[in-house]
This record gives sequence, structure tokens and C-alpha cells, in this order.
Amino acid sequence: MAATLTQERFGGDEWLFEKKLDGIRLLAYKRGKDVTLYSRNRLPQNDSYPDVVRAVAALPVREAILDGEATGVWAGGEGGRVAYHIFDVLWFDGHDVTRLPLEQRRRILAELPLEPPLRRVSAMRGEKPWERACAEGWEGVIAKRLGTPYEHKRSKHWFKMKCEATQELVIGGFTDPQGGRKGLGALLVGYYENSDFVFAGKVGTGLDTRMLLSLRARLDKLEIPRPPFTRATGLPRIRAHWVRPEIVVQVAFMEWTGHDKMRHPRLLGLRTDKTARDCVREQR
Repeated sequence: MAATLTQERFGGDEWLFEKKLDGIRLLAYKRGKDVTLYSRNRLPQNDSYPDVVRAVAALPVREAILDGEATGVWAGGEGGRVAYHIFDVLWFDGHDVTRLPLEQRRRILAELPLEPPLRRVSAMRGEKPWERACAEGWEGVIAKRLGTPYEHKRSKHWFKMKCEATQELVIGGFTDPQGGRKGLGALLVGYYENSDFVFAGKVGTGLDTRMLLSLRARLDKLEIPRPPFTRATGLPRIRAHWVRPEIVVQVAFMEWTGHDKMRHPRLLGLRTDKTARDCVREQR
């Protein structure tokens, strides 16, 4: 179930709000001691989250399908403290529970004794949770309508209210470093729209020296003679290198400009759960 992006801000007793986490969406399938983690587009993730696999396997339930967000691997590109933040359940001990209302599914989750790195996503309190989210530097909040089932699609029972836009993008090139910068200058990134690879702008912040050097080594192996972008305005004319569009990154930015470029972008990290062709521009 995916949330629909909205620019509106609303509340009410029929809504439950949760912190919008900045990580990778994971479904955890448990059958006895066998556990498989899948990303949103069905890519296996067990190798990235072995501690999560062990913790889910140890849960005192025979069969379960859990839904949540994993943090600590791709954020910042350097890894970190891994956690699996669970917010829903689809299957529980032989029963499909997707038709149950949201609050009943949450009660099922509340009975599970979660041990680190597993965490339970709690409901936010207050009349305007999005104000707290923006004040504390979160990505945003998720609004979920009470009394609704779990739907296997992008649903208007769930809405996401963002403080800052984020977008999955593909590296199509990079510029040379200047001054004292190491590795590379800026990433040249884009997204897919039908058969076109569309240039979305340059990303030069959010990369530390270690990541600059690591990315440069990977990108050098993917270099090609011509730009891979099929729709592009504003591509650099000098000190630019072009690469096969294979590496996916997560980028935060303020807004799309009138020329369809990102305003004030910064790199959040690399994505190992997405393929390049899955990266399309997120629409409202």
C-alpha cells in the first residue's frame, strides 16, 4: 500500500498520523524461521539487513507478513545503525488481515514483542503534526484514515505530507572537481518518462570526501562517450563525463523549477533497492 502525495494540510478524528521515515520500504515474509525481506519492487534485501532477518525470525509467531521502513543502510551512503520500523501487518498466523480496519491491524502489531533492530511506529499526537515534522527537520508525516483496509496499490486512504521534496534519480554523468574538492564536482541526474531519460539537474551537496572518491571509482567503470539523456536542457558543455544510467540515488530538494529542474538539491544516499528504469518523477 502506497501513500498519495498531497500539498493539503488537514486533521480530524478520522485520521491517524505517523512520522514519515527516510529509508527503504520493506515487506518481511516470515514462515517459521525462514524470513525473506523484499523491497517495494520485489528485490530481495536479506543481505543488506541480516540483523532484521534474525530479529523477525525470532518473533513468536508462526507466519506473518509485516510492512515497514528500514533505515541505516543507504542513508548518507555510508551505512549506519540499522532499524526496521514496522507500521502494518498483512498476514498473521494463517490469516489474511488486510481486510481488517487499520486500528485492528495496529492492535495485532501491538501484541508482538519487538526487539531491536525492530521498532514499532507510533501514532503522533497534536492537532498539526506536520508543523512538528517541519520544525524538527523530518521528511514529513503520513496521514492514515481510520477504519480502512490495507490496499495493494497507491491509495487515498493514506496521504503523505512532505516538508521537503524527495525523488529517486539515476546518475547519467558527473563533472570534474574544482578547487580542493576530491573525486567529482556534481552528479548529473535524471528520471525516466516513458522512453525518455530526462535530465533533472546537478547535485553537488550531501557528499563527503569518502563518498566522492568511492562514487568516482564506480562511475569511471561506467563511462560512455555521449550523454545518456534523451531530453535535456542545461547540460554542462565542459568538464563533464557521461555514464551508463545504472546507479540510483535519493535526492532531497525544495521544489521543481519552471524549467523542470530541482531547486537546492542535496544527496541523501544511494539506493540498492531500486532499478534505474523504476525511477520516474513523483507526481502530486
